[in-house]
This record gives sequence, structure tokens and C-alpha cells, in this order.
Amino acid sequence: MTTRSKDKVVAAFRKLFRSSEKIGEPEGASAGPTNSPSRRLLSRHHRPDAVTPSDAALQETPGCSHSSSCFFKAKKSGASCSQAVQSGIPERGVRLRRLMKELSEVQRLQHRRDAAFTAELVNDNLFEWHVRLHKVDPESELAADMRELEVPYILLHVIFPENFPFAPPFMRVISPRIEKGFVMEGGAICMELLTPRGWASAYTIEAVITQFAASIVKGQGRIARKTKSHKEFNRRSAEESFRSLVKTHEKYGWVTPPLAEG
Repeated sequence: MTTRSKDKVVAAFRKLFRSSEKIGEPEGASAGPTNSPSRRLLSRHHRPDAVTPSDAALQETPGCSHSSSCFFKAKKSGASCSQAVQSGIPERGVRLRRLMKELSEVQRLQHRRDAAFTAELVNDNLFEWHVRLHKVDPESELAADMRELEVPYILLHVIFPENFPFAPPFMRVISPRIEKGFVMEGGAICMELLTPRGWASAYTIEAVITQFAASIVKGQGRIARKTKSHKEFNRRSAEESFRSLVKTHEKYGWVTPPLAEG
């Protein structure tokens, strides 16, 4: 074989090996030099466990097939928390300002000689009052009982909820024990004004007490001469009785019973 023939064979083999190397290269490898500095740097720092930007985006919400639904859940919970904070603080401020104004007005009125009722805080708690109703209709049987038994006043316990004045206070009779007069177990009071349906934030404590004084006379309330020892007379029984009352009236409506039924 001549020297020229040998050179041709060597050149052919070189072309063959070069073409096989190109076939074995991955796609996109021809976009730049195989041994470029950037490619060498990438291959030097490449780790099998490295996360690419697209992989990281998928791993942000593990266990969630729809990232939008997860976003709205989080957004919803965040909104509810912010609403609770934003709505809770103003409500407490409204309740505080309203009760301070109410107490100031009641204290101003009770210094009069003809004051129908007086009020004082229970253990210096602005949200819990003792109200003493000194006067009812003087022509009523209840007023006659109070004079006969030398009962100077009807003692009421008033508790203001956190969302007052947007919700009614809870009020019950502590003493004396009242029969009829829309006064129920535990001293709870059957009065539409004290229910969520009948309450309005514009009602004042003076209006509530005045309405109670009229209601207890209208219902022919009398001071009980004999107490029923087998029945509890406390706040818990009053709250249970009032909850039952509210459910009944929500179901059947508010109908004032005949006076004979109290």
C-alpha cells in the first residue's frame, strides 16, 4: 500500500470517529463549544440533588395538586384573622365608650330624689351591673306587695356581652322572688327587647329598665310568699331558661300570652 493510500485510509477513519462522537453528544451540545469555560464551570458545580427553578416552583406546595386552591385557602384564613383583629378591637372600644356613657347618665339621674332606679358596678366590673328598681306602678299589686313586705327595691343583675351594644344584655331578677310578671326560672325575664331579634343598638339601659318595670306590672307580677325549695334559683338556671325561651320564640314567633297566664 502506497503512502498516499495509507493517508486516505487514516483520513477516512478520522471522519468516521468524528461522526460517531457527534451522534453520541446530547441535543443542544452544538450550541456552544464543548470545552467552553462556562460549560466547564457548570459541570464542575453540578450536583445531582440540585433544584432547578422549575423544580422549585413545583415543590413550593407539596401535597397540593392545585396551587391556586391552596393559595385561596391561605388567603381566606389570613383574611379571617385580619377581619377578627380589625373588627374585634373597634367593638371592644365601642362597648367601653357606650357603657361609660350609659353609667355616667344613670349616675346623673340617680342623684334625683324621684329616681326610679339606681345602678352600681359588680366588683368594679364595668360589664356587670346591679340595678335596683325602686319604683313600679303605684297602683299595681306588685307595688302593694313591696309596701306590705317592706321591700325597698327589685334587684336586677345585668351582664353586657362582648359585642354590646350590637347584642342585648342578659338580665335577671335576683330578689325578691317574683311570680308571674314574665319572670321565669332563675329570675330570667321573658321580654322581646332582650332577645337578639327584638334588640336594637340604639336602646339605652334606661329604656330597658323602664320597659321591664312596665312588663312586670302588665304580667301581674307578685312577690312570692313561699319559695319553691326544690327548684334552683341562680344564674345558670336563668340562662338555661332564657335560651329555651329564645328558641321557642324563634320557632313560633313572639306572641304575648294572656295576662291570666302571666
